[in-house]
Amino acid sequence: MQAAVRPAGWRALAAPGLATLVCLAILLGLGTWQLQRKAWKEGVIRQIVERSRIEPPLPPPGTWDPAADEFKRVRAAGRFLHERETLVHGLAPGDVPGRALQGFYVITPLQRDDGPTILVNRGFVPTELRAPAARAAGQVTDPVTVTGMLRASEPRGMFVPAPKPEKGEWYNRDIPAIAQAAGLTGAAPYLIEADATPNPGGWPRGGQLRVDLPNNHLQYAFTWYGIALCLVGVFAAYAWTRLRDRAA
Repeated sequence: MQAAVRPAGWRALAAPGLATLVCLAILLGLGTWQLQRKAWKEGVIRQIVERSRIEPPLPPPGTWDPAADEFKRVRAAGRFLHERETLVHGLAPGDVPGRALQGFYVITPLQRDDGPTILVNRGFVPTELRAPAARAAGQVTDPVTVTGMLRASEPRGMFVPAPKPEKGEWYNRDIPAIAQAAGLTGAAPYLIEADATPNPGGWPRGGQLRVDLPNNHLQYAFTWYGIALCLVGVFAAYAWTRLRDRAA
């Protein structure tokens, strides 16, 4: 009697067992992906720290290599072309921890005497300071010297809206497209992310690129692996109970 029941019991576990294996594969994949993200994030942080300690000359446009040059600390002098500034939608840390400010990053061309024009991310302004007239003190017309880090174009993610240059709507740091929309010819293929040196009037607020990037990927990996372990335990208990009841 029991010999006839047990095969049926194992067959009854086929569907939930298959579903468990699929879920287990997904959970293990998510955990492994977080470990890969952790390694990538640590590499980015290490690059920022190492390259932020030096001030090399600006790379000529023809020699620009994002893999080797991004995050290098540089210095450039010139005059800002404020009439050609571009606002890119973004968030910045607020005064209250955990509460971000909504606003824009101000991308302004820096016209140089000894080289091509360079786009400069001067920093963040909240939404109420979108209009240049609302932050007139920061629209300096005298020659300036900008210190910051070299940045490459920012890829547009799957959930990031497409830009609308004709309306001045930008959602990612697309350097060639922004330069073209601003009517710049021969602009450098990189951008300078300005450091935290205060601007007159306090805005834009530079220094938004921080070395202390959040790196919680190990915690996330443990979470996914922990859920996977719980799933195995739940299925094992379910299977043991099911087989025991059918064998009784």
